[in-house]
This record gives sequence, structure tokens and C-alpha cells, in this order.
Amino acid sequence: MTGGQRAVGGMGIEQIIEVLRAERVARIIVTTEDMRRYRKRRLPRGVEVWSRERIGEAQRVLAATPGVTVLVHDQECATEKRRKRKRGQLEQPEANVYINERICEGCGDCGRKSNCLSVQPVPTELGRKTQIHQGSCNVDYSCLDGDCPAFMTVVPGAARMSGSPLDPVAAEELPDPRAVTALADQFGIRLAGVGGTGVVTVSQVLATAGLLAGWATRSLDQTGLAQKGGAVVSDVRFWRHGPGTSNKLAAGECDLYVGCDLLVAADAANLDVVAADRTVAVINTAQVPTGHMVADVTRDFPDTGELVSRIRDLTRPDGQTVDARRLTAALLGDDQYTNILMVGIGFQSGAIPLPAVAVEDAIRLNGVAVEANIQAFRRGRQLVSDPGAFHRAVAAASADEPLDDPWAARPGESELDRLLRTRHDDLVAYQDAAYAERYAATVRRVREREQHVVPGSTELAEAVARHLYKLMAYKDEYEVARLALDEHVGRDLAARFGTDAAAAWKLHPPVLRAVGVDRKLTLGRWFAPAFKGLVPMRRLRGTRLDPFGYAHVRRVERELVEDYVAVVDRLCDRLTTTNHGVAVQIARLPDMVRGYEEVKLANVRNYRDQQAELLAHLDGPAVPELGGGDAVD
Repeated sequence: MTGGQRAVGGMGIEQIIEVLRAERVARIIVTTEDMRRYRKRRLPRGVEVWSRERIGEAQRVLAATPGVTVLVHDQECATEKRRKRKRGQLEQPEANVYINERICEGCGDCGRKSNCLSVQPVPTELGRKTQIHQGSCNVDYSCLDGDCPAFMTVVPGAARMSGSPLDPVAAEELPDPRAVTALADQFGIRLAGVGGTGVVTVSQVLATAGLLAGWATRSLDQTGLAQKGGAVVSDVRFWRHGPGTSNKLAAGECDLYVGCDLLVAADAANLDVVAADRTVAVINTAQVPTGHMVADVTRDFPDTGELVSRIRDLTRPDGQTVDARRLTAALLGDDQYTNILMVGIGFQSGAIPLPAVAVEDAIRLNGVAVEANIQAFRRGRQLVSDPGAFHRAVAAASADEPLDDPWAARPGESELDRLLRTRHDDLVAYQDAAYAERYAATVRRVREREQHVVPGSTELAEAVARHLYKLMAYKDEYEVARLALDEHVGRDLAARFGTDAAAAWKLHPPVLRAVGVDRKLTLGRWFAPAFKGLVPMRRLRGTRLDPFGYAHVRRVERELVEDYVAVVDRLCDRLTTTNHGVAVQIARLPDMVRGYEEVKLANVRNYRDQQAELLAHLDGPAVPELGGGDAVD
């Protein structure tokens, strides 16, 4: 069942097992998030109860068992838990989860372990990283599993940092919209989004607003899979006279198409209700990753422009396209109001011929975060009626004084010069000036050779600048200590959770793992002096006195640097206009080397296989780019 429903005649675990046994099932395994629930339960002989962490093992065991086998997973629906917490029926966990993006390797291991869409990939200056989307997080802490040292837990404080306080928008400040379509007697709205973001709630608010305004309304929520992040499509239809007909929009019957999620909105099956001369589209361009993107680092978000064009080509030219998630978070401190802001945009565009007071009264009747939702609705209207005032409000709300960005370009600086300067400076802090100079000398050698062979191109030099730095700045104990104390991280924690928030690092050091400690340690701010003492010890890195340098993964990391420099020398020696494209592919391969411990070692094996394959083609025929694409000329 989809979370929250009470199925009539629903069976408990014992009854389910008895039915399965009566059907002569060969083997049954029960997995659960809480083993304590089974301490006093008496299950039939042969039925095993395993913890949730062993669910993958249970699937493999049952797959290898002859006959019909059944895995019963006993856990409360995560979406239902979030509902209960919002309604005060379930205690909110005290600590939030936070990822230090500088330490994060963007390997996707936390997404695979948690199967959670709140663990989201984000592009950064240093490549793909991962962050926790706090607004949708279920706080079940499964993402903490694994060896990644980037995770922290944070108990929010009271003194949260924020931009300048904003004056609320008053209803009388906003002009009445002018209807853009012939909506005298009936109109229809389609909301296309994802589960866990309030699409169904917004549908109910709009239907209620129609009833309050004297219209007949019907709605249909197509929720698909019961998964946070799964596609949700809601149709709401309004009739001024009579009871109306179907609650589902047919081809060409949509007057307002609200694309709350870009991927769902651009789906051809959801666009079948729009018409180029009738439908006003309000499109949210925020990139919300799918489950595949969370777990697979090779999957990127599709081209946003192409997705938007797919919608705009089928709808009226006067639609609106905005990054509503970012704007809502800036104005209201939380992007959970995104969908209501988009409804406000659609309303002020003239595609909802209801009085504004009816929509606001429906928000009040819903009874959840009333004032914030009303402000989101009004801000959406303001974006259309007075975009200047809207964007001034966004700027004022984001008025925190930023720290200097050490990765930013200087006036007149080329991209290659920026890469070389910023990464050289960071390697000085990582190790010392000599270490950084070795990096810079290698990049300069590649740049000179590339300019000689392919004048005007810096593609190979930029690839080496990015990826030699990545390999040289491997994250050992000294580097994790340095990045754990990064001032940008401290400022971000204060902005999100308060200057008095209590943060703790979640670490599983290899030295403790080697002696049998199989869980992460929780280290609070009291551990900061230990980090500060560890940072100067980086001078021992790679020497015989390095206490951490004898670990297998550390030896591999040092070997990768030497091997890559040797490969770069080979590329320079053999570079031609013909194999330039292959050389760039080879130079970019270290992007595959992600993660910590066994995750990293597995990626290293794949990296070396791919490198050997491409090196074999360096002096031979052109090869297709990895992952598809045209052959390199």
C-alpha cells in the first residue's frame, strides 16, 4: 500500500507467515529496521529474522534457495513517518545529517546504502559532490553507513543566521490578474511533480479554493509508486455550472500546466493534455535528481534547456520558467513552499480565474504553515506583477556577507590559469610548496606541448590540471582533519542550523577498523584540538615516519600519482592532432577514482582497466568516448 492508508483486513507478520507456509513456500526471511520488536515474538520454526542491514544478503540467500521463497520486510513507511512528525504525532529526531562537501568524494556509496533521494548529487568546483536535502530528509540515518568521513550530525540551535528580514507582501499590494484564456465556464489544471513535495496537498488546496468560490471541482491524483521522489500527477477541474464530467483532463483540456519537477513535467505522457493555443506553463527548472542519479555517478541530469523547450514548444509562449526551488529557499528559508509559489505565478498569469482570497482561505483551512504558504503564494504573484520588487526581495534575503571564494577567477584570467593557480595554492596548504610546484610544472609542460601540436587548444592541459590535482590531493587522515576545520563549512553549518548548533563528526578511521572496530565514532567539537594537532603532521605524509602511510589504500593513492604523471609524459611524447581527443579522455579518467577504502579500491581497478584500454588506442584507430558519443577524429 502507499504510505498512510489503512487496508481493511490487513494482516500482521504472523498471519502473513502462516499464509505463506500454508502455500508451501520453501523459505521465509523477515528483515526489519528494529530487531527489538521480535524479542518476544514466537515465529514458526525455520523463519529467520534479520536486521535491515542484511537485506541484500537475504535476497542473495533466497535467490539461491530452490523453490518459491519470500522476503518480508517489516518497516514503517518513511513517508508516513514524515507525516506524523509534521503533525506532532511522532517525535522529531534531535540530530540532522550534514555532509562536508570538501571531504565528500561524490562516489554515490551513501545513496546506494540508504536508497534515499534526499542524498542528492550537486556539481561543484571540485566535481560532483553529495549533499543532504534537509527539507525532504526522513532522518533514518541509513546514509551514515559506510566508511565516508564526510558525514556529520548536527543538533540545531536557536541562533540561526539569516539575511535581512523581509516585510511580508500584503494582498492589496498585488493587482488582480487578467485572464489569458477563455475560462468563463470551466478550466483545468495539471500539477506534475514528485512524491514528498506536497503536490497532492496543493491539488487539494486548489480544489477547496474552487468550492469556496462557488465552482464545482473534481480532482484526480495519480501517485504512481509509493516512493518519495516518484512521479506524481494531479489534475484539478473546475466548472461554474453543473456537476462537471470526468476528473481527468483529456487531450488539449489543460489551461494551466504547473511543472513542479522538470523531468516529470517534460514526460510526453504528462504533456498529452496541453495545447499550444490554450495552456499556460509554469516550469520549475530546479534539477532534482532521480534515484539512478543518486546512486550512479556516471548519470547526469539531462540538458535543462532541452527539457524546457520540449514543454514550451507545446504550450503558450507567455509561460514562466524559473528556478522556483532556489527562489523559495532564499525567500522563505525552506523550499517546501515551492509548489505554492508556482501556483501564485500561474494565478497572476491569469490561468486560475478564482479570487485570490479563495486560494488564501483554502491555505488557511489546510492549517499547515499558513503564513509561510500565503507568503509563498503572494511572492509567486509578485514575480509576475512586479519582478523588480521580487528580485530585490530575493537579494535582500540572501544578504549574508559571503566569504572570499578562493576558487574564483581573477580579472582577465584564463580558465587554465585559474585552474593552475587555485589548485597550486590548495596543494601548498595540502602539503608544501615543493609538492605544489611539482603539480604546476607538470601542467605547464602539458600546456606547452599542446600549444605546439594543437595551437589554441587547452583541453588537454585543463584535464590534467583538474585530475592531477585530484590524485595528488587524496584525502588521508591529515587532509580529512584539515577539511573538517574548513571555515566555509563552519559558516554553512551556522547559516543552516544556528551559530549555537552542536555538530559532531562521524568517523571510522582505518586504524580502528584494522583492530576490529566496525562502527563509526561520534566525535564532537571537543575533538577539534586533535584535528588541529593532526594537520601539521602532514609533513610526514608518504615518509617512513607516516603512521598512516602503510595502509594498502594509502600506498595505492601514492602509486596513482606516479602512474598518472608517467602517463601524462607519455601523452606529451606521442601527442598528435589525430590522437588529441583520445589523450583528453585518458587525462580525464581519474574522475572515476572516488570514495574511501574498499569503494575507492574497486573504482581504482575500473580506472586502470579503462586506462589500459584507451592507451592501447593512443597510437591506433580512434575510439568512441566512454559512455557513448561520437568517435574521436
